[in-house]
Parts: sequence; structure tokens; C-alpha cells
Amino acid sequence: MCFYNQRRFACGDWSWTSFAHRCNYEYRTGETCGMKLVNVTENESSLCRLCEKIETKFRRRSAEMDRLNRWKRDGSQLPASIAKTQHAIMELDQEIRQLQRERDDRRKALC
Repeated sequence: MCFYNQRRFACGDWSWTSFAHRCNYEYRTGETCGMKLVNVTENESSLCRLCEKIETKFRRRSAEMDRLNRWKRDGSQLPASIAKTQHAIMELDQEIRQLQRERDDRRKALC
């Protein structure tokens, strides 16, 4: 039951930051007992690293979709360019799903 500071992000995710102080149960010098308790919570106005990556991928996907829709509407691009853009959108979707799964797994974990 050693105490650590905690950082809570705007998205609801959190992370451990610095060590605050040792509990009375650990008798060895320089050691911690292994149990982490929150000493102080520092609220951040920014998103966590994973949420920032997800938002970046969503913005890129949106730009690709806008470009694809414009090309289809105007008929100004070659079919190869359209296929390449569709492939890029599918890859972005897969990366977004992977990052969301990673974020959900992290939120379910205790430490």
C-alpha cells in the first residue's frame, strides 16, 4: 500500500506518475510493497496518448472519405487512385479498431 500520484485525462483514462510516499508495511529500505494507492490525482485537460492517436486516425479517414466522395462525384480520377484510397480507408479502419481495443483493454486493467 505505497502511495503514488495519478494523472487523469479528459477522456477518462489515467496513468500512474511519481512515487509519493512509502507505507508502514514495507520494512526494507528503498523497497515498496507492490500495492499502489492514489495519493493525489492531477487532472489533465488533454486526451491520453491512445485517444489522441485514435482522433488523428479518424481525421485522416475523414479526409480520405471526402477525397473519395469528391472523386466519385466529379469522375475526375482514375479507378486505380480510387482503389488505392479505398484500401487506405480500410487500413485506417483496422488501425482504429486495434487502438480502440487496446484502449478498452487498458481501461479494464487494474494497474
